[in-house]
Amino acid sequence: MVQAVRWDAEEKSETEGIRLPTVLRMLRDRPELRFETLIDVCGMDYSGHGNGTWDGPRYAVVYHLLSLAHNWRLRVRAFAADDDFPVVPSAIDVWPAANWFEREAFDLFGIVFEGHPDLRRILTDYGFVGHPFRKDFPISGHVEMRYDPEQRRVIYQPVSIEPREIVPRVIREEGYGQGR
Repeated sequence: MVQAVRWDAEEKSETEGIRLPTVLRMLRDRPELRFETLIDVCGMDYSGHGNGTWDGPRYAVVYHLLSLAHNWRLRVRAFAADDDFPVVPSAIDVWPAANWFEREAFDLFGIVFEGHPDLRRILTDYGFVGHPFRKDFPISGHVEMRYDPEQRRVIYQPVSIEPREIVPRVIREEGYGQGR
């Protein structure tokens, strides 16, 4: 069942992942709705949401829709049933523009879009390990790449972070700030 609620002068709706293509097609094709424009698709990682009080599924996909005929905006959120291997049906059959947006959500969050014709990385390198927008991904990453002048090519190596002082050292001249 789709349920819509008022939120920040926009409508928001949630649906089960397996019903997503049917719901999106209905929103696009029904004359009283006419959400013809797909604005954006983004992935969400809810682990740690609400200071750890969130007990729902970890991953969701949010579709941002626009009805030019009615000047309405709608957000449709669909949760992936499995947290270990998040899968949501693709919306490419409804809006072909979803192609690159879904690839981005796959690349950054690891959400798989069932029925997507070309689901591969789009923003990270093909050798990249993991999905950088997941909340459990380390901030420093797993590997770093740099150009090696001796080998004359780009190489990958484990991350090496040297501790540094983050408080700036301030050196002032004698009489600073006394109008001299």
